[in-house]
Amino acid sequence: MSSGKRPVIGVIGGSGVYELDGLTNTRWQAVESPFGSPSDELLFGSLEGVDMVFLPRHGRGHRLPPSEINYRANIDALKRAGVTEIISVSACGSFEAALKPGTFVIVDQFIDRTIDRKKSFFGTGLVAHVSMAHPVCPRLGDALETVARSLDIPVHRGGTYLAMEGPQFSSLAESELYRSWGCQVIGMTNMPEAKLAREAELCYATVAMVTDYDCWHPDHDAVDVSTVIKVLVGNAENARSLVKAVVPALSVQEEACPAGCHHALDNALITAVEARDPALVRMLDAVAGRVL
Repeated sequence: MSSGKRPVIGVIGGSGVYELDGLTNTRWQAVESPFGSPSDELLFGSLEGVDMVFLPRHGRGHRLPPSEINYRANIDALKRAGVTEIISVSACGSFEAALKPGTFVIVDQFIDRTIDRKKSFFGTGLVAHVSMAHPVCPRLGDALETVARSLDIPVHRGGTYLAMEGPQFSSLAESELYRSWGCQVIGMTNMPEAKLAREAELCYATVAMVTDYDCWHPDHDAVDVSTVIKVLVGNAENARSLVKAVVPALSVQEEACPAGCHHALDNALITAVEARDPALVRMLDAVAGRVL
């Protein structure tokens, strides 16, 4: 994002967050992607003069399971829509007693245990390697934490999100393993979403909304959908309030992200220009057009 260009805030809504209220001048619009079909149409609108784009990750009505979401099409469509920053809102399970249902965790790390998803825009004919050492934009994380505390939403800053394939919940052995790794929360959707956002040079931050304790907890029943849904309702309301309140704090950023998110591809492309696949280059016109 260059100087003078106001940010466009993209919101990816997870389980329980299928719409974003408070927007004006709204329209649902299909955005085509060379990587296939996004989860749904995109909801365009503005909030206090800030342009916003909302995408329900699972589609309206929760049609898509985690493994069948077209993450590449989702991120590509958001980039084509002009989005510069992404706030990911996601339901998750907790690995720590202190992170109770209803807590919002602003994670800063991920462990990717998904096995059945396309994880990069790049490939044969155009190879690129981006850094995922620090996968979450600290500027977005700071803003989300500050606003959550001002709204008295229970919030925890920092932690590792374990991304599992799903759609089944963890076995007890898996839950104990992930706890031994020092993970704080577990979910099924933020990978490869965060990796693709980095490749697309978009700022990205996750609000992981705790719905339950994962099955490790001795004093709680195994995870079930009915329990999760009850907490989802309250979490969704808080999530919408958080997004609406954080937008003004993000509207003043007109320079490129100081953490380097908007320039993640500066030193990532490795394929020689003469060896690049023209078809793949054309597909990457939105994701990597700045460097191509």
